[in-house]
Amino acid sequence: MTGILAFVEQRDGALKRVSLETLTAARAIADLMQGSVTALVIGPPGVDTSSLGTYGADRVVVVADERLRLYQPGAYTAATAARVREEGPAAAVLSATALGKDLGPRLAARLGCALASDVTALAFEQGQITVTRPVYAGKALLRLRVTGRPSVITIRPNSVTPVERPRAAAVEQGSAMPAEGSVRTVAVKEPPGAKLDVAEASIIVSGGRGLKEPANFALIEELAAAIGGAAVGASRAVVDAGWRPHADQVGQTGKTVSPNLYIAVGISGAIQHVAGMRNAKVIVAINKDKDAPIFKIADYGIVGDLFEIVPRLTQEIKKLRAG
Repeated sequence: MTGILAFVEQRDGALKRVSLETLTAARAIADLMQGSVTALVIGPPGVDTSSLGTYGADRVVVVADERLRLYQPGAYTAATAARVREEGPAAAVLSATALGKDLGPRLAARLGCALASDVTALAFEQGQITVTRPVYAGKALLRLRVTGRPSVITIRPNSVTPVERPRAAAVEQGSAMPAEGSVRTVAVKEPPGAKLDVAEASIIVSGGRGLKEPANFALIEELAAAIGGAAVGASRAVVDAGWRPHADQVGQTGKTVSPNLYIAVGISGAIQHVAGMRNAKVIVAINKDKDAPIFKIADYGIVGDLFEIVPRLTQEIKKLRAG
């Protein structure tokens, strides 16, 4: 029997949705391996772990210390590496969030093992874990066989749909780790009016230069609000122009996203932008230029004036939700 260690991410004591995605992926692989899933939670005392068994964890190990409320690179790496050595899993699975992209490489280096980063699919074939990840700015998919044990795998957010696989998870207390290392996180500051992160959103409405001026991003924000639970994104051109903060940028030099729905408004579809969003499950493009490159990858395209289409679309969605 072998198993998978799933790193469960929290923020201010609350579990993040991506952790349920990580657990779902870990459970699927563990079932094929006839193994178990151990969920590792590092954070302050009092983190609610009751949902972890629902999504497939056989065991939950909690490393609780108020000093670990914020991500501390040294302490998190030491605590996770210690658990991997103790558990001996086939792989440690994390989400490829900002935290996971930092912790994953640190953990692999600490363990001296392989790292498969930003993967979008996992499988178990011929006794080995295989992963799929986009390469060449998303133009191709690379399948890799993970031959070493343990290995570290980070999964792109929104690549896996959380699925309930209930277990009566046993909860254990792990040893608290000191805030070791020369780098220490003392605070996390969000910009004024910070909203849902595009990297973790399941629906994104993005705007480009076709909006003509920053004030017109109100159209994008109203559409996102009407849909509900949608994040507002932006192309590099408008971010460089100072219309939107860099945190909103989707693309090769911004954030790579994999939402269920991506609505591109007034975005031509330059390769740098497409590289960051082409893995969206459904892409809707609104552009007055019928030859805009964005239409080549869009599932649905609307050719027309966005200043007429977006308000009408917002209005119809509000009517639908009200009914």
